Amino acid sequence: MIDVRALQERWKDGPLAPWAELLPAHVEAGLSVARHGDIPRWRAALESLPDIGTDQVSLNTAKVGVSTENTLDESGRAALEAALRGLCPWRKGPYELFGLSIDTEWHSDWKWDRLVGHIEPLSNRRVLDVGCGNGYHCWRMRGAGADEVIGIDPSPLFVIQFAALQRYIQDPAVSILPVGIEKLPPGLRAFDTAFSMGVLYHRRSPMEHLTTLRDSLRRGGQLVLETLVIEGDERQCLVPQGRYARMGNVWFIPSSAMLVLWLAKLGWKNPRVVDESVTTTEEQRPTDWMSFQSLEHFLDPEDPSLTLEGYPAPRRAIVIAEAP
Repeated sequence: MIDVRALQERWKDGPLAPWAELLPAHVEAGLSVARHGDIPRWRAALESLPDIGTDQVSLNTAKVGVSTENTLDESGRAALEAALRGLCPWRKGPYELFGLSIDTEWHSDWKWDRLVGHIEPLSNRRVLDVGCGNGYHCWRMRGAGADEVIGIDPSPLFVIQFAALQRYIQDPAVSILPVGIEKLPPGLRAFDTAFSMGVLYHRRSPMEHLTTLRDSLRRGGQLVLETLVIEGDERQCLVPQGRYARMGNVWFIPSSAMLVLWLAKLGWKNPRVVDESVTTTEEQRPTDWMSFQSLEHFLDPEDPSLTLEGYPAPRRAIVIAEAP
């Protein structure tokens, strides 16, 4: 599922060499059945994917995917859909594989459209995507010209979903590893661009997260940070008591102005907000491929500007900065 030896060979003489040595242990632990009892079922779904030849790969379109010049017969399409539905819920996307659309919970393409015009071109860059989910944005980064994209996410399901996509896309320059950011060797200074999207508010120590991101980048490398924020000045930060939008692991939601101050305090160069917008129930919603509750169920039905707990509804900012 993850070709550790190929990555080790690729990284052995470069700045990622310290990480290459740790890969076998990280992958074994991250995909251990002891971590999640559903891993055997997900692996079975992965192995049941039919053999279909790919003629065209689309990484620069809203629906990342593949197509074939041959007509997929009914049995082949049914086998493909059954295998992919065995990996539900699909949260990040959308995708289209051989005419089969996977309508994911998130319109991740909307987030990409909000940020892509503000970042440094990704051509010839080595990119890190922290909390990448099933890798939707990793594919878009590769489509934008990145030389190599490494996604990390501790969820085994997302890693196996990526493996299902990679079976048909077959691009060795894109990899996802089943680890969290705390497993990165310190002081790598190996990446040209680092993305952290939808992660910061889940961290007990946001400063530590921002420091680890800084130390993963070469000097002058770019951070693309997307996270929940609240309205207010540089003195405003929400610390939810209990849950936030039914999420139990939300620790700090600063204002955009406070977030910029955090980055400056840690030595980041030229931190700036390039986008701020309220998350809508059109961007995040239940679908046939993610049938559980979603944003509409987490908002106050009498006042959708508030969460069920009475906090401001989700608002997200994209902040960009350069590593010192």
